[in-house]
Amino acid sequence: MVPQTEVLSEILRTSPCVELLRLRNRQLIILFLFNTFYHRQTAVPFESLRMQLADYLNAMHLEQDEESGITEFDSFEEKAGKYIQRWTDKGFLRNYQEETGEVFYELSLYTSKTIDWLLSLKREEFVGTESKFMNLFGQLKELVEFTNEDKEERVRMLEEKKREIEHQIQVIRAGGDAQLFEEYQILPRFKQISQSAKELLSDFKEVEENFKSITKDIYRRHAEGEYSKGDILGFTFDALENLQQSPQGKSFYAFWDFLLTPSLQHTWDGLVEHLYDTLDDKRLEVNDTFLKNMKQYLYAAGKKVYQANDKMAEKLSRIICENGTVPAVLAQRVIADIQSSLLVLAQKNITPDVSLEVETLPDINMPTERKLTLEQNTEVNYRQALELASSDISEARSAGNLFVQNRIDRRILAQHIRQALRHKRQVSLGEIIEAGGGLSQGLPELFGYIGAVRDFRHTISPERTQTVVFDEARQKAIVIPEIIVIR
Repeated sequence: MVPQTEVLSEILRTSPCVELLRLRNRQLIILFLFNTFYHRQTAVPFESLRMQLADYLNAMHLEQDEESGITEFDSFEEKAGKYIQRWTDKGFLRNYQEETGEVFYELSLYTSKTIDWLLSLKREEFVGTESKFMNLFGQLKELVEFTNEDKEERVRMLEEKKREIEHQIQVIRAGGDAQLFEEYQILPRFKQISQSAKELLSDFKEVEENFKSITKDIYRRHAEGEYSKGDILGFTFDALENLQQSPQGKSFYAFWDFLLTPSLQHTWDGLVEHLYDTLDDKRLEVNDTFLKNMKQYLYAAGKKVYQANDKMAEKLSRIICENGTVPAVLAQRVIADIQSSLLVLAQKNITPDVSLEVETLPDINMPTERKLTLEQNTEVNYRQALELASSDISEARSAGNLFVQNRIDRRILAQHIRQALRHKRQVSLGEIIEAGGGLSQGLPELFGYIGAVRDFRHTISPERTQTVVFDEARQKAIVIPEIIVIR
């Protein structure tokens, strides 16, 4: 077992939580992150985050920050962009890209824990020692009860619970008062419940980080080039098995299944609504409404865990399906070398200052753009007045092309199919058309037949084709897959 002193030394040396508290402008940064993310518990698009931070820095009159490479010559938008990049590199924020290409940001696990810890340092007006002790006492009884393998002892404990419940029922039926919590008992318990609910989100983020850690290990092993596809696949399955069988993994998956149970969701909503109604009736001021939206927060956090799992599976699938041809192998080696270099830098928390340089200028062609020119437009003078057209549209030439001259009646086409099936058990579409006198209305009639065939039992053979003439005068025909209609 690793000594606690080594654990603390490692945390003080590498944890983003400690680094966040060491920053010179830590108060400015933590307050902004708290106001922007903590209460909302939602991700923020990059542009929105940059504008909010720029306004905040302007309001705080921040001119420079040597730690973050911000100078007084930078605009507030540039300062905000540098801050966001640095916070992401340091692990204070994390980002992900949606399918639309837009990048979203949210608090990292470390920043959430830091803010939770700072809030826990607040000096309370009174300490709910009674509620904390009763909570500990209840958990102690539950732990003792559900770890006891002696059946007789378990029965004794249940009988004792039964007697206590029956006694309470008898007291109430006899006209006695039901036991109710007083204000000093309600508020501490409410705060404990709310705090535990917020800590659940940190637990979800930690599970998500575990999935991402497995994905990074897959990248690293693949980039090293020393492992076969089978080795990487075996490593992934072993890592997933270890995660799922770990206490944290078992707890998460059990809770997630529990959370998605419809009856539980209905019960939870009812309990939360009843709790807040009771607090209002007793005129107890509670500003924390986290529990009301907790279900949505937890669902969103849990969804991200599964998205991290899907991303890992996608990466694994790409590795397994890689092409083994010589050009592909050479390209993969180059990519693997780049990945190896980036992984080394990532382990040292170094952001590479690299870019892609194009040797030649891009050739941009925009045919519809308006050209910049100093030439004046030539004015066009019309010397002849336009004649008014006749009000009768029927006299206009080619006006008939605007209207459909022939209408395909699918009922007649379906009747042709039925007549053909009276004589044969199965018949091709070409034979049906021929028996019906051919296609008098061209391709629209053929498509009408194909649509009518859907109402009958039929088979389509793509490997076999048939030729259908749709314009005998011009000798035009079309080749389609063979369609057989069955009685």
